[in-house]
Amino acid sequence: MASRDDPMFEITPQVLLKAYSCGIFPMAESADDPALYWIEPQQRGVLPLDKLHIPKRLLRTVRTTPFEVKIDTDYEGVIDGCAAPRAGRMSTWINSRIRALYRELFELGACHTVEVWSGDEMVGGLYGVALKSAFFGESMFSTERDASKIALVHLAARLIRGGFTLLDTQFVTDHLRQFGTIELDRMAFQRELELALQRDADFYALSRTATGAEVAEIFSSRSDCSA
Repeated sequence: MASRDDPMFEITPQVLLKAYSCGIFPMAESADDPALYWIEPQQRGVLPLDKLHIPKRLLRTVRTTPFEVKIDTDYEGVIDGCAAPRAGRMSTWINSRIRALYRELFELGACHTVEVWSGDEMVGGLYGVALKSAFFGESMFSTERDASKIALVHLAARLIRGGFTLLDTQFVTDHLRQFGTIELDRMAFQRELELALQRDADFYALSRTATGAEVAEIFSSRSDCSA
């Protein structure tokens, strides 16, 4: 389900957060299209935090990688990475209004980034919106092997430590399915969202400077980590 907005209508951060609380999120047709479409999928991707599947190889990579993971230090860099052309996709749904809106949310502390750095170069990352104990994943990118996976594992550890109960991935992709992402119909998702909005959570309960070893330790004793 999708509806097109009037490009002249001003969408404020407060309007955007209200939309999220109703299970709706915006996308653009392309970077050049000034309009936004309000999306409410009939089937919604959700990554259950209590059933997250992390292969042991990836957990070792998270623990030992030379990459540095930073939190909320470079919004523009993450957006640029997510909007960049990639194999099989030359256009992006991130237009100038999306950039501006989420920048405002970032400045308000409602939008967060997880960034993977190799020295002075960002090689992967993701961003999303936190609202009570729900986190709405928006987009991720990677220019080095496993960089986006490392970002996702760091995000999941942060959400678990902070008491989040819902990780919305919007859609299910092959990349996300390997972590245990499932589809919920619209009614089931709304029920999960309503519960998540009744609880507080803390995105910074895990230190912003948490190392890969500290993140891996959160998952190392879980039975759903496999070879």
